[in-house]
Amino acid sequence: MQTLRSISTTLLQTATRTPAASLSCRAAYLASTRPHQQQQQQHRTFIPNPFAGSQTLTATRTLQYPAKLIYSIISDVGSYSTFLPYCRESVVTKASQPALDGKTYPEEAKLVVGLNNDMSETFTSRIYCVPETIVEAVSGRGETLLSPEQIKHHSSRPSSLEEDASRKDTVLSQLTTRWTLRPYPYKPPPASAIHPDTVHKNHDETSDLPSQERTEVRLNIEFQFANPVYAALSSAAAPRVADKMIEAFEKRVKSVIEGPSSVSGVDKAGEGVIRSKAQ
Repeated sequence: MQTLRSISTTLLQTATRTPAASLSCRAAYLASTRPHQQQQQQHRTFIPNPFAGSQTLTATRTLQYPAKLIYSIISDVGSYSTFLPYCRESVVTKASQPALDGKTYPEEAKLVVGLNNDMSETFTSRIYCVPETIVEAVSGRGETLLSPEQIKHHSSRPSSLEEDASRKDTVLSQLTTRWTLRPYPYKPPPASAIHPDTVHKNHDETSDLPSQERTEVRLNIEFQFANPVYAALSSAAAPRVADKMIEAFEKRVKSVIEGPSSVSGVDKAGEGVIRSKAQ
């Protein structure tokens, strides 16, 4: 302890004997280094957040049914709560004018999504339907990319929150869900071309079976969380959302067309693929 006191006393005496010019030099040195230190601190503050931007999920399936039948199920937004996972309520609140096919389609809908009544979120979505081709739902800051000609049977979306409930902020600041259907004609191969060693005969022979009208179904979900923390917490589960949704619709289509007892045989792997990316 005595040694520490002696060292402290010596340092204090040295400091009191430092000439004024020396102190001025030290002050100038500190002043010259401080902006650099502040710049470093500010640079550390603005660290890019990998979850700050929007994220996109996609999934595809090729189903052995005509596009018209599949589209009628996807555009039936009011029935989503009966088969879509975690969708507890789905109500169409506004319908479009008749389209070129003479039918009216959902234009606005309210969906309640969650595990139970205590953990749920209500979304009001603006719906756009291009008959037998596209069903798009937009919420928050999202905007449709469809041309006015494609959706002329829909009214213009109001730009203010007071007039358009779909612009209300929720846990997601942006949510755009788009279903796209494309005819996928399929001709079964001849029996002689089924084996890998004879597949080349598919070019030489024709199957006696008639052509099948299949449909490629593509789901694209673009979203952005209002809170980056939610994005970080959901990063592991989010990539499964699109796959679960398109699987649920696949079962629904099979159930409506072939009967409820047919859904137990749905092949999950099928002809699907899912990809996710952050933008």
